[in-house]
Amino acid sequence: MKNQIELNQIDFRNVALLCKYINQNGRMMTRRFNKTRAIEQRKIEQAIKRARYMALLPYIKQ
Repeated sequence: MKNQIELNQIDFRNVALLCKYINQNGRMMTRRFNKTRAIEQRKIEQAIKRARYMALLPYIKQ
C-alpha cells in the first residue's frame, strides 16, 4: 500500500510526518480517513499527544 509508513518513522520529534495526520482545526484525523492500520494509528496518536505536550505541535491551529 502506498499510505503505509514504517513504525520506526513514527516519533514525536518527526513533526513533518505528524502534521499530515492533523486536520485544519488541529484535531487528529480518524483511522478510516488516514487509511492506516490500527497499530500505526495508535502510534501516531501517541506521538501527536507527546509532541503537543512538548510544545512541538499546537493543540489548536490558528
